Order: sequence, then C-alpha cells, then structure tokens
Amino acid sequence: MPCTARTSRLALAASAASLALLATACGGSGSDASGPVDGKPVTLTFWSATAGAKETADAFNKTHTGIKVKFSMVPAGPEGVTKLSNAVKGGNAPDVATMDYSALPEYASEGNLEDLTPSSGDLVKKEFPEAVQSLVNLGGSTWAVPFDVTPIQLFYRKDLFEKHGVDVPTTWAEYRTAAEKIHTGDPGVTITNFGGGDPALLSGLAWQAGARWYGTSGDAWKVNIDDAASRKVAAYWDDLLADGLASKTPLWGEGETKERATGKVATIIGAAWSAGNFPVSYPDSKGKWGIAPLPTWDGKASTGMYGGTSYIVPKGSEHAAAAAEFIEWVTTDPEAMTARLSSLKTPSSALPANEGMRAAAAKEFDNSYFGDQDVYALAGRAAGTIVPGWTWGPVQQQVTSVQMAAGGDHTKMLSSGQAKGESAVTDRGLKLDK
Repeated sequence: MPCTARTSRLALAASAASLALLATACGGSGSDASGPVDGKPVTLTFWSATAGAKETADAFNKTHTGIKVKFSMVPAGPEGVTKLSNAVKGGNAPDVATMDYSALPEYASEGNLEDLTPSSGDLVKKEFPEAVQSLVNLGGSTWAVPFDVTPIQLFYRKDLFEKHGVDVPTTWAEYRTAAEKIHTGDPGVTITNFGGGDPALLSGLAWQAGARWYGTSGDAWKVNIDDAASRKVAAYWDDLLADGLASKTPLWGEGETKERATGKVATIIGAAWSAGNFPVSYPDSKGKWGIAPLPTWDGKASTGMYGGTSYIVPKGSEHAAAAAEFIEWVTTDPEAMTARLSSLKTPSSALPANEGMRAAAAKEFDNSYFGDQDVYALAGRAAGTIVPGWTWGPVQQQVTSVQMAAGGDHTKMLSSGQAKGESAVTDRGLKLDK
C-alpha cells in the first residue's frame, strides 16, 4: 500500500499510545548506505538554528572521509519548523536537522520523521539520562537523539540577599518570604521578572510540581494542562505578580535585561543554558550572581526542563544510516562539543545530555563570573533531579500559541491551553480521553 497522509492519520487514530507513524506503518524511505558510494563520499544536508552548528559540521568533515556534511542555517522556533515541514512536503528535506523537544511529537505524528529505532535506539538507551529518553522515545520508537538537557535553576544576587539578610530559599514558601523581605527593604526591587507569560517556563515549573500535561489511555490522548499541580504553580506566580513581589516586565525583552543588569530583580529563574547569557547581558555584575538549586514544593530536590534540542532525520532522507552516524558523533563525541564551543563569540553553558560530553563543555566555560562556582557541575547535579516521565503531546505548538496570547495571566494560560489542546487533538482526528 502506498504511504499517504491518510494512512498515517488512520494509524494514529487507531493507537495514539503506539504513535504508529509513517515510518512504522509504511517503512522508511532512506538508504542504508553510511559510507562511500561508488568511491564518492555520502553528502548529508544539515539544517539547524543552533550556534556553532556550522563549525561542528566543519570539524566532522575534517575527521571523516566517507561522509560529508553540507550545513545551512535556518530560522529558530515555529518559523524553522514550518520551513522544515514545507521541505518534507516538497520532497527536498535535509538529511539531518535539529528540533526542540516540545515540537517532536507533533512533528513526528504528522509523519515527518524517519524512525531512528534501528539506528539510534540503543544509543539513546545507553548514552542518555532516563528523564530525557522519554522526550525522544514515543510509543516504543526512537524519533530523535538528545543534544542538551535543560534543568531549571535559581540564579540569585548574592549582594542583595546579603544586604536584606535573606538566605537562599530551598522551598517556594521560603522564596515568597524572601521576596517579601527584599521588597519591603527596597520597594524598587522585586524577586524576579515574570511578566508577559512564557509557556516554556510555565511548563517546566509545572513539570517540577508533578504535572503531566499529556499522556495516553488505550488508544486516546489525555490532555491535562489545567491539572491541580499546574494550577498550584500558576496561582503562586499570579499572586506574586498581583502583590508586586515579582516584576510584570515581560520576559525576553529589553526591559527585562535592564532590570536584571541594574539590580532591580534579586533572582532569575533560568536553565543550564542561561548561565552563558550573564557575562554578555550583565557584564558589570560579575561576582554578584550565584547559582543554586531551584526551590521546591516539598523540600526534596527536583526540577523540570526549560527548552532543549534534539537531532532528527526528516522523512524522505536517502541517507538515513549516514545521518545516524553523524548524529551519534555530534551528540556523544567530545570533539564535536569542543568544535562547537571554541567557535562561539559568546560563552555557552548548554549542558550536553550525554554525560561524556560535559567535561569538554566545562573546559571551555569561564567560571569566574559566578565567583568560581562550577557552572557545569551544578547544572549536572540539577539534571540528575529532573522529574522523570514528562512527555510532550501532538499539539503543543498550537497550545503554546494560545498561551502566549493570554497576556501573562498564568491561570488563564492553563485554561486556554487545556481548551486548545483538547480541540486540536480532535481536529487532527485523534481520540481524546476526557
């Protein structure tokens, strides 16, 4: 039977839990050749928006003779995903690309990915942490290979905490107490920026609290975005904002940077990759910032993830085996990390998901900005506390869009995300377990 979008959708509707995608129902379309063909190297096309990707490809080309990688920079975020989708539909997709974890199930369930189980399934199982495996292993198949892991951490102004006699909080209750004490001592300072609403950050904090936004029950998808754990998180932050203890300045804007650079906020809720932004965005604050584990609800070490990237093979690649070889090198060989980081003009603190890559990454990072705290060691310990079991759903990109339109009302972000998630699942012809 020819492989069509209709057969893919029917397979999905029949078993959401197994994510029976095109590669499963109809077989892969790629070649098994991973070395030279007729004496000529296999040429892979590689698309990515990540910094250092070109230099990584160049380093691979210098050390490998049977495979050559041709790199192209593409837009990040939804624009890049759309470009890739159009390329798959048009039959001119690259052999390798990078993709955010949150987009994977949606992209895979549309039949846009090669099943990497035969080539990379064992690699993912052996070389990557359990908490990350669940993001790329869907329905018993492997659809991507992890690149980084992004545990959420607390960055705090040591000088402001000392000035106001505040200890580093270990629980969210202590964090609010710290916010009250600092703001009372100086009304011009809030505990952090949290305005505008960031769906990726909200999901990571809900993840830490024990939420599971998506799941499956038999042959149906479950959407649990507006669950009790998530509502607890949303209410907490909405209360901090309403009481003036957190800044309503939108995240990811110039106002945010100015407040952080001038000591108007006492903490930043960020991820492992955030550390690299500090020397560039807040150069005059060197030595004033410290890093600590994220506060928790019950005092037990735990965190969620904020972003993260994986490597995929888009549907239609004629060099799937060679693509898998390149992906294994770029995600597990320390030389790949050294090439990526040494080429960057600004620091990077991206934490490799593969633990063997972390020493190479740590060697390239200057810890002096954080008073010689070991940035990579702290991030690695945080990664070990990521709550396992989180998976993304097949409609998260649509959910993110409606959540961003909620105007920074985190409770509304959950309810609107829940409604959109349910309708989008059924609109795609998938079963919904209510």
